[in-house]
Amino acid sequence: MSQTLADRLAHYAAGLTFEHLTREAVHETKRRVIDSFATAVGAMPAEAYAIARKCAARVSGHPGASILGGGTSSPEWATFVNGLLIRYLDFNDTYLAKEPAHPSDNLAPVFAVGEAVNAGGKDLITGAVLAYEIQCRFCDAASLRKHGVDHVTYGAISSAAAAARLMRLSPTKITHAIGLAGVCNVALRQTRSGELSMWKGCAFANAARNGVFAATLAADGMSGPAPIFEGDLGFFQLVSREPFVPAPFGSESGNADGFMINKTYIKFWPAEYHSQSAIDAAIQLRTELGGDVSGVTAIDIHTFEASYNIIGKYKEAWAPKTRETADHSLPYCTAAALFDGDVTLDTFDEKRFTDPALVAFTGKVNVHLDDALTPRYPRGIPNRITVTLADGRKLQKEVEFPRGHAGNPMTDAEVETKFRGTVEPRYGKARADAILAQCWDLENLTSVTELIRLFD
Repeated sequence: MSQTLADRLAHYAAGLTFEHLTREAVHETKRRVIDSFATAVGAMPAEAYAIARKCAARVSGHPGASILGGGTSSPEWATFVNGLLIRYLDFNDTYLAKEPAHPSDNLAPVFAVGEAVNAGGKDLITGAVLAYEIQCRFCDAASLRKHGVDHVTYGAISSAAAAARLMRLSPTKITHAIGLAGVCNVALRQTRSGELSMWKGCAFANAARNGVFAATLAADGMSGPAPIFEGDLGFFQLVSREPFVPAPFGSESGNADGFMINKTYIKFWPAEYHSQSAIDAAIQLRTELGGDVSGVTAIDIHTFEASYNIIGKYKEAWAPKTRETADHSLPYCTAAALFDGDVTLDTFDEKRFTDPALVAFTGKVNVHLDDALTPRYPRGIPNRITVTLADGRKLQKEVEFPRGHAGNPMTDAEVETKFRGTVEPRYGKARADAILAQCWDLENLTSVTELIRLFD
């Protein structure tokens, strides 16, 4: 048999070094670490975090890993708790392709395993870039969503490869880790259907935890099923339901396409990514209205297929009963942006999304699947908002590249502002300054423990 996909991944993971990385990829990794710490701290009041942290406290690891907010546990449980924090607010980064994803979910296993093996900053950066590379190239290659499979299924594989790279496993052992991670971590899309639960923010954290578990087993000699992708009952046959060959990974075979981390997007607003352009358009329309929305009688959203099917078609989206449903609701996010003039973390407090005035305003929203917009995705996320007023006037705004998109990226200063917005209220300016200093100098970090403990 010619080289299998798992073998290709394993040899790439084992061979990738910091010296292979571009300056742009290194810098973007630092930005993603800062952004992920921002989203993690913002999620610390969440009940799901308290539950997960309580469970993790029952487990010890030798070596162990630190939990954001204090405490230690096994690397697997630290991955789960920290990954939950990074993902929970739906404020972490995004990649849009045949399969949408949140690749900074991979940072929790990178830091947990990195701490357990005493990795330095250069290895952490390399592990992060590797995980982004695998997950995003897989997302480019094949859709899982169309088969009812959740995108976090790819995350078990990318997390296992990154963990194995940090453990400095041989290509043979990395192949086994990928087999172990790939065979038993197929997640159902029901996670993101209808009224959403706490698990929406936990699903990738669980996949990453299992990726770390797979790498740990492989490190001590556990073999995994193979060929995991090409086998007669393997991934291609039963999960993606089509064979695929990911494009060359960054630095692979002289690939001049760069690294995927530079093609992903940081979120400007704490809401599901397909709503970002609708939020942007709604805020612009509110400005045109001079802040007065009392005359609005109808709000029509024309959107593309992925947006419609993920956040625009479920009846629960018009009257969310959970935070998780609210931040995955195209009608609510758009209405809130128009009604309030912004979308913030407070937008998704229960007292806000159940406010009778805002619920009634959301009821004025109509969502339309516009097949003419669909071909422009995933290059852009085109949403067109039309507001009808009581006097018969119509105002319209269309946005394709919202702030934070790779086509309209946030500056370093804006990323820092986002970080300070969640971190300073909890930890103060001096601590925020210290964390930022270590993140911007990440390649010279000598102790993951010291960095994570700044969040105690």
